[in-house]
Amino acid sequence: MVPVSVVIITKNESDILVDCIQKASLITDDIVVIYNGNAGGPLNIAHKYGCGMFKRSWEGYGANKNKGVEAAKYNWILSIDADEVPDDELIKAIYKLDFNATDIVYDIKFRSYLGKKLIRFGNWGRDHHLRLFNRKRVRWSETMVHETLLLPNIIQIKKLDGHLCHYSVQNIDEYDKKGIYYAKLSAKKYLHARKKANLFRLYLSPIFGFIKNYIVYLGFLDGTEGLKIATTIAKNTWRKYHYLSAMENVPCKKEPFEENFIVEY
Repeated sequence: MVPVSVVIITKNESDILVDCIQKASLITDDIVVIYNGNAGGPLNIAHKYGCGMFKRSWEGYGANKNKGVEAAKYNWILSIDADEVPDDELIKAIYKLDFNATDIVYDIKFRSYLGKKLIRFGNWGRDHHLRLFNRKRVRWSETMVHETLLLPNIIQIKKLDGHLCHYSVQNIDEYDKKGIYYAKLSAKKYLHARKKANLFRLYLSPIFGFIKNYIVYLGFLDGTEGLKIATTIAKNTWRKYHYLSAMENVPCKKEPFEENFIVEY
């Protein structure tokens, strides 16, 4: 084992959570699960594998991840979601790290799946995130969606070998539904940041995004799935600014989504 705590946030997901915790248990003796759903599948799994299980109210992705960081045993944190599974190469790479070098944050590549199919190209094929860090140096931004690590100037970013395997959705319809939810969250975030929904962002940005994803990033090599993913991403770009435009025009209208809802992404 290494002095790293694995922090997982979840709602009610249980199928992939088993694989997630099993792989995490090869890294550490401290697995912290933060959940805001009902007791049941995740709770039973966490107890079976000796994880620390903490029910917390939903205050956004960044805020709930920080709650898990605070509950962890070790200062080094591997932050993952319940639909992400470390592969063997990543686990081996973590064992080789110098944990005295606290000013380093590690960037981890993703392998993203649509159902059981690995998506090798397009935006999904290039996905990577900062997920391994020392909590004495950095913390998560507390935004409702698309949280990032707040990095001081002294921090170095290094890439790790291996991958986090991301099993986000079973089919394109599920991806589309999640896209609607995240588009609404993003629109609210943009509204608070005083970002405007202009014609370029509404109409040209989705088109350019599709061309980059499907053509420049070779998404077409993933076949039908690549086309569907590129189309859905473009649609979600339009949705974000469509919802933002509606919020700008009716600022007092209640947002049509639940703040206490969490989905894995």
